[in-house]
Amino acid sequence: MLRNALASATRPVLQQCRAATTLSAGFPRVTQRSPTKYGGVYTVTLIPGDGIGAEITDSVKEIFDYVNAPIEWEQYNVSGMSSAGEDLFKQAMESLKRNRVGLKGILFTPISQSGHISWNVAMRQQLDIYASVVLCKSLPGFPTRHSNVDFAIIRENTEGEYSGLEHQSYPGVVESLKVMTRAKAERISRFAFDFALKNDRKVKSPCIHKANIMKLGDGLFLNTFRKVAEEYRSAGIEANDMIIDNTSMQLVAKPSQFDVMVMPNLYGAIISNIGAALVGGPGIVPGCNVGSDYALFEPGCRHVASDIMGTNRANPAAMILSATMMLRHLGLDSIANSIAGATFDVINAGEIRTADMGGAATTSEFTCRCH
Repeated sequence: MLRNALASATRPVLQQCRAATTLSAGFPRVTQRSPTKYGGVYTVTLIPGDGIGAEITDSVKEIFDYVNAPIEWEQYNVSGMSSAGEDLFKQAMESLKRNRVGLKGILFTPISQSGHISWNVAMRQQLDIYASVVLCKSLPGFPTRHSNVDFAIIRENTEGEYSGLEHQSYPGVVESLKVMTRAKAERISRFAFDFALKNDRKVKSPCIHKANIMKLGDGLFLNTFRKVAEEYRSAGIEANDMIIDNTSMQLVAKPSQFDVMVMPNLYGAIISNIGAALVGGPGIVPGCNVGSDYALFEPGCRHVASDIMGTNRANPAAMILSATMMLRHLGLDSIANSIAGATFDVINAGEIRTADMGGAATTSEFTCRCH
């Protein structure tokens, strides 16, 4: 039950900005099953994740307790640092299937060949939470090189290069399969167009691809997008397309030309990181993953940040804002407005800045100011 929110709920500092922020980001109505709720309290699966995950999810829990949000957590301290936690991962998955909504940090994925598969990817594939939404927007009070960034990244979450199908056909020769299907390309394209309509983002909705080289795989994605685009032409959405390498250059040169972008899996990982850098870093970019039955909320840039783990220096804003998107999904708009508005006010005031924002404030200090 992903809900469309009203722009009138925004704080005064944001009233002149376009509505589609974490305060009011409307999603296509894709989830068919309601989240678990008992006695007016929603049960939510919480997976803090690795690195700074425990610290920034603690920030969310502290704020939710302060505002008396009707959320009860089922917490699973899953770690991707080794495959020894597979049983706990399975328990967390059962919890997600039961509650149908979750909040998570990022789980570490080992690079070594002997390491286990990415549990982040496994969650998205097993729950079929096919649409990743990352919102990149310039924030008042936190100037960056570009002051007019405001775009949404819609990323197909379940196939492409992340299919995990690799084998060594001959010593020293590895074949990695990129799986693209028309059904999933059509599904994510419709999601992107519906998102654009619900958020009044009609200027441009490009499809990002590499169909000039991968003519079959990316060609299928692009051609499917174009067919879906024909159905939305009367709504005033200007659909076009752009090659991924050119997109990367255009983003850093003139990001204001972008609005809603839809793309396959790997390109979404690349573009989300560029987008985060444009607006101030991974610490302030929220995100979520949604499907027909489940929704999982997490920071838009999937960084573990193990180098600052346990130092109380992490920026909790991205996790807090992702949690407000979760509250809106649950229909708790007024609480979401209050928390997100307070978070934006802290950033706008400029008095409390964590290290990634050029300051020396602690995670605890930032969290306390958001009460």
